[in-house]
Amino acid sequence: MIQNIKLGWAVIEPKGPVEAGAYVTITFTYTVEHPIDDSGYIKICFRAQGDFGQPQFTSPVAPNYCTVRTTGNCHIEPRWDTKGHTRPWSRALFLRLERGYLDRGEKVIVVFGDTSGGSPGWQMQTFLEDSFEFKTFVDPIATYEFKELPTSPVLRIVAGKPFRALTITPSEVRANEPFTYYLKIEDRWGNPVKKPASLHHPGFTEMGIKIVLAADKRIGLSAESNPIQVISQKTLLHPFWADFHGQSEETIGTSTIEDYFNFARDFGILDIAAHQGNDFQISDAFWGKINKISSEYYAPGKFVTFPGYEWSGNTPLGGDRNVFFLTEDGRISHSATDLLPDKSTAFDVSPTAGDLFRDLRKQAIKSFAFAHVGGRYADMKMHDPFVEIAVEVHSSWGTFEWLVDEALRRGYRIGIVANSDDHKCRPGACYPGSGQFGSLGGLTCVLAKSLDRENVFRALKARHFYATTGNRCLMDVSIITGNGNKAMMGDVVSNPSGTPTLYVRVVGSAPVESVDVRNGLNTIKTFRPYDASDLGRKIKLVWSGAEVPGRDRLTRWDGNLMVRDNAITQATAVNFWNANQPLRQTGQNQLSWQSNTTGGLSGIIMELEKPDSGFLDIATLQGKFSKDVKSIGFEPVVIDYGGLKKRIELYRLPAKSGVREFSFSLELNDLHQGDNPVYIRTVQEDGHMAWSSPIYLVQK
Repeated sequence: MIQNIKLGWAVIEPKGPVEAGAYVTITFTYTVEHPIDDSGYIKICFRAQGDFGQPQFTSPVAPNYCTVRTTGNCHIEPRWDTKGHTRPWSRALFLRLERGYLDRGEKVIVVFGDTSGGSPGWQMQTFLEDSFEFKTFVDPIATYEFKELPTSPVLRIVAGKPFRALTITPSEVRANEPFTYYLKIEDRWGNPVKKPASLHHPGFTEMGIKIVLAADKRIGLSAESNPIQVISQKTLLHPFWADFHGQSEETIGTSTIEDYFNFARDFGILDIAAHQGNDFQISDAFWGKINKISSEYYAPGKFVTFPGYEWSGNTPLGGDRNVFFLTEDGRISHSATDLLPDKSTAFDVSPTAGDLFRDLRKQAIKSFAFAHVGGRYADMKMHDPFVEIAVEVHSSWGTFEWLVDEALRRGYRIGIVANSDDHKCRPGACYPGSGQFGSLGGLTCVLAKSLDRENVFRALKARHFYATTGNRCLMDVSIITGNGNKAMMGDVVSNPSGTPTLYVRVVGSAPVESVDVRNGLNTIKTFRPYDASDLGRKIKLVWSGAEVPGRDRLTRWDGNLMVRDNAITQATAVNFWNANQPLRQTGQNQLSWQSNTTGGLSGIIMELEKPDSGFLDIATLQGKFSKDVKSIGFEPVVIDYGGLKKRIELYRLPAKSGVREFSFSLELNDLHQGDNPVYIRTVQEDGHMAWSSPIYLVQK
């Protein structure tokens, strides 16, 4: 039978390993065993998440130039298609035979990254993978029925040279008690060069906020740690860091689920992690494995896992929802069965998010859910307050304050989380690379009594958590009501009489730039740890926002800046994640950049030679404008460009290095009857942000 024919074989040279993000030349050779007819195909497929350079066949001097030749008497016509095969192998190179055929023993040779015409080569994907596969299919009978080779070539992708150091410590320790912390070395794409060094600290004798400096003297890299709160005695709640959301190669990501949890624990230095495959790709067998592996990695007091999945209905049916179970043996409920074996399952199908919530309520195993924005986005018209406890404000897909606004507009009581939605096996340290993701992955800080499933679950149900864009800042937000009751973030508290007071304390991982106090959709007041008298020659230019809520949200901000009658003495990029697209300074008065946002922010901090002279001429793909330097001050100049809060902001920063620890109180007047969701958003000078979950102040 034709199904049992021997198709042929494929090899690559060199076989690797190759460095992540490097420009390489890889020669792929397919040798024919069964003849391929005129108009038949060879198809080479790659994982959807590979952010390698897109092969092109027209410009020999440009990056990613590829060539195709054959030893047979025919012509090979190449075509690249980003949706050329079933996910997760959606990126495909089609090689169509024309004007002839291929016989036994003849070859087709593809040179990925042909440098003979001046091209630098083919840019490899920016993240590590032990088995970067050239999955090969053949259509020998020219029926467009592709048959997969039994074995396809694979390439190992390894880390590059050491580029940056990170020091990661516990966020809270007791005085006079030793603790362990970690020094992590990454390459320029955020890949760990080696396993983080485990270091011993004897403990601090004094209470307060502390920082640890760690260095790798051999390679000459060092880094300050995240802030550490040193306490005198055990507190009721402790900060634990979580990334609840990511996938592995069994669905749309890379590497195995075991690799995923290993990275979360040993490289992401997380306290809490969960796996979130798309439900329509999770077979019954893999659902069993998710539960099994989650159980194996759960270590109370050290590392907490939750079994779960991403319910992935189309947006009008409810959109993406992250689902988690307190323990194993919860039943998955599929949005669809499209990519399941034989399109069948022993579990239920929930066509809408409403059906999903009803299914979860019926189950004996306790569960919780987050509203998520990925390729799809959650439709907040569907919501169950018993099940859905939070909205995800940030992930590697971008920043989505509009989804939080939508939930609050509808009167829901929700917490605010951030996760990575990691697809590259880097939970807790998910850099966007050079592909479709626009931001560093986020983190959620859970304030729990202890590090075990039951107490973390209780903290989550109480909304005792806050979200960050990947930094490990400290945040304490509370309200004392007019009659003396105290509430922390996530709580619901009544204010029967008198004026309640908000108390805020933020300790940044970098200098704090601003803190917005919000009541639902309204910003009550913006606090800054400096005033107009502190301003100097530093000016910050920020661009942010997105085009639409869905997949085409990316906004391009490529542009340049010129200073007239002044000079730039120093310029620092903010959230420039693509290592191939650095901020460029041309001479003393000009900067240029390539930059995208997907809801979050990027920008530049520049220091001018003269504080109040000259003009800034700024041009981006979204528009251009000029500004008199002396008119730039404390309050941001804002230029709106439509879309989802697409805007540019321009303002000054203090002359001296900013402060990291910032506290204030605010009397809350002008409250409306019913729920007043009071929360804060912080912005650091380095571009990192954080959001507290709201305190729901019920005004009588």
